[in-house]
Amino acid sequence: MAEFIPISQAKKMRSGVNVNAEVKSKGESRTVNLKNGGTVDVCDAIISNGETEEDQMKLTLWGDDIKAVNVGDTVVITNGYTNEFKGEVSLTKGKFGQMEINPQ
Repeated sequence: MAEFIPISQAKKMRSGVNVNAEVKSKGESRTVNLKNGGTVDVCDAIISNGETEEDQMKLTLWGDDIKAVNVGDTVVITNGYTNEFKGEVSLTKGKFGQMEINPQ
């Protein structure tokens, strides 16, 4: 079983991120061009596992994950990774990570 960390700590990591958090909001999906050609839908959600702004971060959802995740859901990301764009850190499950929605 993975050991989950606070989002405030996850923001400082790059890979191997294990987070258990609630989806607070979800934006509109948009279509982006892939480097190798083609397109994919992407959507940003805000997740939180605490009470302060430090305990929130952006979760980037790709493809089928967009429809699977809803506001109020609990998401468990295992072996995810973060990246920073325009000064904002976001989390994604990536190619090698896993995401569970509302685990029992």
